Amino acid sequence: MSDKITVGEAIARTLEQYAVSAMYGIISIHNLPIADAVGQRGAIRFVPARGEAGAVTMADAHGRFSGLGVALTSTGAGAGNAVGAMIEALNANTPLLHITGQVEKAYLDADAGFIHETKDQMGFLRACSKRAYRVNSAEQAVAVIQRAIQEAQTVPCGPVAVEIPIDIQSSLVSRAVLTPAIAPPALPAADTAAVERLYQRLKAAKRPLLWLGGGALSCEAAVRRLADAGVAVMSSTHGRGILPDSHPRSLRAFHNSPSVEQILNRCDLTLVAGSRLRSNETRTWTLPLPRPLVQIDIDPAAANRNYLADEQVNGDCGALLTALAARFAPGEKVDAGWDAEIAAAVQQAEQALREQSGEYAKLSDAIAAALPDDGLLVRDITVSGSVWGSRLFRAVAPLCNIHSLAGAIGMGLPMAIGTALANPQRKVVGLVGDGGLALGLGELATMAQEQANITLLIMNDGGYGVMRGIQDKYFAGRQYYNELHTPAFTQVAEAMGLKAWKIDSAAQFGGVLAEAINYPGPSVVEVDMKQVGPLTFAGPPQKTLY
Repeated sequence: MSDKITVGEAIARTLEQYAVSAMYGIISIHNLPIADAVGQRGAIRFVPARGEAGAVTMADAHGRFSGLGVALTSTGAGAGNAVGAMIEALNANTPLLHITGQVEKAYLDADAGFIHETKDQMGFLRACSKRAYRVNSAEQAVAVIQRAIQEAQTVPCGPVAVEIPIDIQSSLVSRAVLTPAIAPPALPAADTAAVERLYQRLKAAKRPLLWLGGGALSCEAAVRRLADAGVAVMSSTHGRGILPDSHPRSLRAFHNSPSVEQILNRCDLTLVAGSRLRSNETRTWTLPLPRPLVQIDIDPAAANRNYLADEQVNGDCGALLTALAARFAPGEKVDAGWDAEIAAAVQQAEQALREQSGEYAKLSDAIAAALPDDGLLVRDITVSGSVWGSRLFRAVAPLCNIHSLAGAIGMGLPMAIGTALANPQRKVVGLVGDGGLALGLGELATMAQEQANITLLIMNDGGYGVMRGIQDKYFAGRQYYNELHTPAFTQVAEAMGLKAWKIDSAAQFGGVLAEAINYPGPSVVEVDMKQVGPLTFAGPPQKTLY
């Protein structure tokens, strides 16, 4: 056996050591040595996306479940196509490794007109990544990849890009460059003094509020114990399901509901755990939050970012909330009268949302009835996703409602594919609009080729429904540039070998969704919204918009 292997093979072997099960990408003359090694070894599933943006978005979704997503793109325009998807992964703090090619080392930054060359590729990779690295020698390639993975998996996590010149990818190196996988740094233990201060604050509060974000996704048991003790819990949309909707003290994600805001106004403590308190969940930071406000975050830079905190506790939410919850007994702070007020407020908020959703509340119910308890909803930024998909559709566990945190449209389908391949035993419903789907329509072919277990629900209103709502509210009803010619999506799906249904009446929701969701493998359901009826959304609630 030769002592020498290519850098491409060394990278493939390294990814295997990190238990990477899938790589998403598009092969290119500037990444073939890596793709060839992955193919020869056969240990990692390579998923050929139809666009680099789709590939990185699939890897993003996969990484949210597996702990590391991996994408492979070409250099230049290929890497540039991935920027938007990298920005999403950065917003979501997804542990993701983006490997991209680069021109031959001799021509780097020379403006020589080498094929796929671009100006300052590292510049735009740095701008959309947590970190970005260039491999400068064959012998250092594995070390740089390991450093990148460690950065991606270090909390707060994020996407890390590595560019590798094509001649380095095909160079031979000694097998000695291979080293065992490096575990991410251990999370800090709970600070005893901080836990004591949190305990005293929570014990003294009569009506405390726990506000959860994505940084608390691993805190399910601790949050339930605190809720069982009597603490009301609000979550960001990303944090939905950390405490199931069914819990009597779950305020769900009804941040901007008047009835729930009245509950917030009567709380006497806010404990924020792992949340950025985003603008669309706080009316651009004008939603009054109860005082005192205590913020827990592992990132010191999170302190006072949007709300001035009365106390900032720097540390791991999991360790701190677990230690805090252990100090309370079930029912210790339960107030039956307060519970009744919480239940009434949530019921009013849900009823108002159902009325806003109109006939489409029945669609949400139909999906919930057909989808198994461990099923997953992945939604694009679309009217349906923003109205009933984000808050009305049930949440029973963390990461059961996946969406774009950066707010960009077009990510729903590739996110659904990455989610489905990361969870092969679970059914996925992908919720997209016709406008967003048009940005990556080719990924329907990826869904078909990979036989992803997805029911893709296409809400076809013939244009940009969110923009219509905003123009109606803020621009005196003037409607420009939001009408789109759309194909017959069921026919497109059938042309790709997919099972497809079309709905033009709310009476069909229950039967069609049950059949589609129970159908094994990929399928498409198109909803003709012009036939079913209108659904309006005038954008996220903000203090001012225009």
